[in-house]
Amino acid sequence: MLQGTPILVLKEGTERDRGKSATSNNIAAARAIADTVRTTLGPRGMDKMLVDSMGDITITNDGVTILKEVDVEHPAAKMLVEVAKTQDQQCGDGTTTAVVLAGELLKRSEHLLEQNVHPTVITRGFQLAVAEAKRLLDAEIGTAVKPEDEQVLIDCAMTAMGSKGVAGSRDELARITVSAVKKIAEQRGGRTVCDVDQIKVEKRHGGTIADTELIEGLVLDKERGHPRMPGEIAEAKIALLNSALEIKKTEIESKINIKNPAQIQSFLDEEDKTFRQMVQAIRASGANVVVCQKGIDDVVLHYLAKEGIYAVKQVKESDLQKLARATGGKIVTGIKELTPNDLGRAAKVDERRVGEDKMTFVTGCANPRSVSILIRGGTEHVTQEVERSLQDALKVVGSVLEDGVVCPGGGATEIDLAVKLRKWAGTVGGREQLAVEAFAQSLEAIPWALAENGGYDSINVLIDLRSAHDGPAANKNVGVNLTDGKVADMWKLHVIEPARVKRQALNSAAEVANMVLRIDDVIASKKSAPPAGGGGGHDH
Repeated sequence: MLQGTPILVLKEGTERDRGKSATSNNIAAARAIADTVRTTLGPRGMDKMLVDSMGDITITNDGVTILKEVDVEHPAAKMLVEVAKTQDQQCGDGTTTAVVLAGELLKRSEHLLEQNVHPTVITRGFQLAVAEAKRLLDAEIGTAVKPEDEQVLIDCAMTAMGSKGVAGSRDELARITVSAVKKIAEQRGGRTVCDVDQIKVEKRHGGTIADTELIEGLVLDKERGHPRMPGEIAEAKIALLNSALEIKKTEIESKINIKNPAQIQSFLDEEDKTFRQMVQAIRASGANVVVCQKGIDDVVLHYLAKEGIYAVKQVKESDLQKLARATGGKIVTGIKELTPNDLGRAAKVDERRVGEDKMTFVTGCANPRSVSILIRGGTEHVTQEVERSLQDALKVVGSVLEDGVVCPGGGATEIDLAVKLRKWAGTVGGREQLAVEAFAQSLEAIPWALAENGGYDSINVLIDLRSAHDGPAANKNVGVNLTDGKVADMWKLHVIEPARVKRQALNSAAEVANMVLRIDDVIASKKSAPPAGGGGGHDH
């Protein structure tokens, strides 16, 4: 109050939350998100059914899909959704792990805050703990693998798919995944790079998951342009065009004045001649398949069919680029520039009926740098879930080939880190060691949740795990065996995960926990209606 007049700093209707209550509200919101996905963790995790505002249904067990589909309002909860998205982009797998870990870190921090440990001290402790955990991952827990270890790659793919709804046919899917990623892996500057986007995933319902196949080439979601074209072409030479095979309309409005009927005929003949020249140019280059990104005129299609050339029109640009990688062809803009050197090669191009639609298959490419996986499944929900599982598995196998380091799954890595960090906490000194201990304790939430979702007694499992990782006969690879609820060596059970997944999960969980803890004041302005006439906003 200044001489009896109140000073309004913030706009009317602004909500302000500060101090302890701001922190605890943020923590509660973030934990609510973590608890939502917690039950989906692991091979025995449950699924979620999500219905959006349009009434479309998604049934999934994939952490990131659940969080993307749910409309999250609270700002702190949105930060957890970001963690899942980043984890998905970087590694493909481990989204649920990262979110559960972040939620657990915040839960433990709350106890420390109640004991008057300052948030800055907690965040510093977490940073120390993450640095040490990453060092342990590299130095002690991770195991190097070579690209030739096919079995390890298959195990990683199976582990990534184990928690999804496709567990029944994951052996076959894992093999498909590994062969697909190996096809597109390339050496750049002395290291392996796997660009998983070069693998085209098409899904069609009908058949069973077991009918899913890898095509060493490309599947185009298009049928041939004309029914009289050959349905199959062997020894295909493919012209890849990104311009339309049509006569362009002029940009400006133009009229053609015709004085006598003969001129109409010559006008039409000229148009026809242009179309014939297009087809002749394609013929002359030796191409017998044309894939065009834009439209093809019906007359051109007719002439192409007469010449026995297979043509596909309106193909996506991304598919055209994948075709170029798969067949070794070059994408050409104008037909006049087309030479035999620009053509892509494939052993066979044919049209097949898949489910209810016809699709074009380009197969038998000599050294395909781009491949396709055609997913089949009983219903649309099944094919969608298979696609999500495959995307995770493809990224996981890609990251193993790129980094060459794996670690045991089934909660073994987390419990080993927890045991080692607890011992290390004593050497940290100061109040930060409380935060390091809290970090170690939070890591145990992963095996705890795995056991809980499997229907086993979490406390007993945790006690067994701790004793297996501590003491003279310690084995870093012991995790939860979810078939019988006992502890077992994860390498023998082939439950293996890329080290990148673990590293990224630790990183992002700690970062988001630190971010939420640092907030001590939430100022939310009232949702205002947009000003009439589109005026600018006002700052107060």
